[in-house]
Amino acid sequence: MRHDHWDSVVDLIERVVGEDDLLPSVVGGVRTMVREIAVLPPADIAGHTRALLAAATRALAARRGPTEAELSFVEELGVTRARQGVPIEAVLGAIHIAERAIWSRAREAAATSGIEAGLLLDARELYDDWSEAVRSRLIKAHRSVGADRHAGAGGRDLTILRRLLEGGSAATLAAAEAGLPVTGGLWVLVARPGDAGLEHALRDHAPALIGHVDGLLVGVLARTPPTRAAGSGTAAGLAGPAEPEELGAVRRLALAALTAAESARRTGVVHVADVAVLAAVGDRADLAAVLLERHRPAWTALGANAEPVALAVRAWLEAGRDVTSAAERLFVHPNTVRNRVQRFAEVTGIDPFDTFGAMNAWWLCRAWLI
Repeated sequence: MRHDHWDSVVDLIERVVGEDDLLPSVVGGVRTMVREIAVLPPADIAGHTRALLAAATRALAARRGPTEAELSFVEELGVTRARQGVPIEAVLGAIHIAERAIWSRAREAAATSGIEAGLLLDARELYDDWSEAVRSRLIKAHRSVGADRHAGAGGRDLTILRRLLEGGSAATLAAAEAGLPVTGGLWVLVARPGDAGLEHALRDHAPALIGHVDGLLVGVLARTPPTRAAGSGTAAGLAGPAEPEELGAVRRLALAALTAAESARRTGVVHVADVAVLAAVGDRADLAAVLLERHRPAWTALGANAEPVALAVRAWLEAGRDVTSAAERLFVHPNTVRNRVQRFAEVTGIDPFDTFGAMNAWWLCRAWLI
């Protein structure tokens, strides 16, 4: 194969991987289609996906298999996902979604770029060889940690907690076994690990069942915890009350509340009803991708000022359209905030003074900054 022919294939793959909407689209697809991955922070999913795509592209360019450094990263991913309680099938499913997105776009791009199908097939075969070695190392690392994890995490409370969070008829039995009321409603709280004060406060808030599940501190409670249970500067998401059978869905709502609270820089225990709009926005990565695509020309037009403009619009909206408060938060002059908000409206066509326009403006700026 001529070197320049191979370079054209590599250039095409690099263009596809570098498309602005690819990563948000993949993350949105993974969170929609792989339930066990959906509970993880989008930034976590995006970071690992980005690294895998970059490694695969480098391997294709050099026409080689994975290096030991790349395999070490894959081992780390396997260990991380195992400790988060994500099954290996879910990890592989997420990778498959990313692969499908890349090669689907690559086929379309090759057809319009005049690249022969045979060349793209050669690249796919090389990628499959690389991917097979990566999968093998990933499975091995995940299983080695998983065996130890299940052997050491067989505590009664954690086992019952997991059954509770699955919901369904088994959850009612689990609640009774844990000494929690089976009628009258239960609450689910989700927080990032590391806030020892919150964990102690929850354990003192009996009856309650607390444990670390999928990399998060999760509690099932018989009554609402105090708002200040979470330490200074930290947040916890809360949802409920609900019957034990419904706790699987309630857990997802509590996680959505946590993500929304963090996005809005709220602290303390935050009920999902208090951040319902933000929770809905955070759960629709597919719509965020559409919003980004629609306003990609605006981002380009803003150039080097894109990020400062997005920060100003977001701060201004989160301050209740108070220019002075937003300026103090950003350490700029109030006129700077006014000018950036006006510039945003000009290039996007979004009216941030309109109720729904403000919602779209906030969502777009949040997506830009992510």
